[in-house]
Amino acid sequence: MRGYDVKKPPSQRRKTSSGGFTGPRSGRGSVEGRNDQVNRWYSAKAERGTIFDVRRFSTHDGSGIRTTVFFKGCSLNCRWCHNPEGIPTTRQPLFFEKRCIGCRLCEKAARAAGEQIGVERTMPAGNDEPASVLVRGIPYRAHDTENVALWERMIESCPSGALAWDSRTVTSAALASELLRDLPFFRHGGGVTLSGGEPLLQPEFAADVLRRCQTAGVHTAIETALAVPEANLRTVLPHLDHVFADCKMWGRAAHIAATGVPNDRILANLRYLLHGARAAGTRCFPTVTIRTPLIPQFTATEENIRAVAQFLASENPAIHYELLNYNPLAAAKYHLVGRAYCFDENPHKYMDDEMQHFADVAQAEGLKNVTIDK
Repeated sequence: MRGYDVKKPPSQRRKTSSGGFTGPRSGRGSVEGRNDQVNRWYSAKAERGTIFDVRRFSTHDGSGIRTTVFFKGCSLNCRWCHNPEGIPTTRQPLFFEKRCIGCRLCEKAARAAGEQIGVERTMPAGNDEPASVLVRGIPYRAHDTENVALWERMIESCPSGALAWDSRTVTSAALASELLRDLPFFRHGGGVTLSGGEPLLQPEFAADVLRRCQTAGVHTAIETALAVPEANLRTVLPHLDHVFADCKMWGRAAHIAATGVPNDRILANLRYLLHGARAAGTRCFPTVTIRTPLIPQFTATEENIRAVAQFLASENPAIHYELLNYNPLAAAKYHLVGRAYCFDENPHKYMDDEMQHFADVAQAEGLKNVTIDK
């Protein structure tokens, strides 16, 4: 397997002509050395973190076939967020109405605990279909121990998975072990990507997961909006091979209106990454790609793309800049989390010529490496 020389830290790994890294030298000692190193990492103290999904066989979160981990919690509240279930930092219950079989076991569990509930019933469409029972009268309070225990009982009682938690807490050792089951799929350029939510809100947990994966020779990447303290970024960077960082909007007021927070911290972290990528020839630094998701009426304007491109070109004109097409599938998730989507009528993806127009705008401002993800 082509991977990393685990006897060397990331800063001393040698790139091959194919873009990968040299693996351990042949011979009995190198194999034993790898096993010893892996065992030491797995016996080390593990961190704990919260994730809401692990998605395998992804081809959009980095090079090759990747396994992507979605971290819970985000410092932004983008109105178009593709993963709205990942925004809250606390665990939340979800109700998948189409999975409900109308057994009313959740209602019985609640009443057994002495809970007074309100129930709405949707009449069946036909005689052979069960009525849907919705437990709507019980609010969820994440900091109320008794309320959380009640929801635990209701979710455990649901046989169809209609009631479920939106996330789980796991140790870095357990998560790394889960991810490394996919090692056979990473042999031809794939790897592990941390996404979210915002993985940099859990920096120690993220760093330990990445460190364990790198030790096993796995390429590591992260997708981040960078709305975090610089210290969080510095904690994770030594264990990354590739950083995908968003630069969604340039204007401060527009950024606040669309995401709920100013972009000062984001721009400061972007400058740090851009300067580091520019100096990568003299010191170890992960590959950096800057992305702008094209959201109609928000980020997908000539004015915004031009301003973002001017900023990037002034800092590092050779940086890889990627334009992401609008993804209309996000709208389907919003009813699950009780939120309204930003569009009353969901827009379509941009056509190829429209995507190319935005790329031309960015290139005209001096960026030399602009690509399109259709």
